[in-house]
Amino acid sequence: MGLGSLFKKNKKEKKEEVVEDSHIEINTDDCGGCEKCTIACPNNVLIIVDDVSTVRDAQVCKSCKVCMAICPNDCITVN
Repeated sequence: MGLGSLFKKNKKEKKEEVVEDSHIEINTDDCGGCEKCTIACPNNVLIIVDDVSTVRDAQVCKSCKVCMAICPNDCITVN
């Protein structure tokens, strides 16, 4: 077995996607879509989808809570 077959074997293996519950909660009923949290987040965790803030990738969140502090409607909670 050569090196080429080792690399091909690894490419064929399918990794299971780990879905982790987000530690960021957004009350979408109170969110006005002002984008202040998305602009203030230093890690680009939040995005606006359908005029409300949504978690793009909770795994990159460093729990700095800047989004909580800047939200004028107090609709973001970071645990």
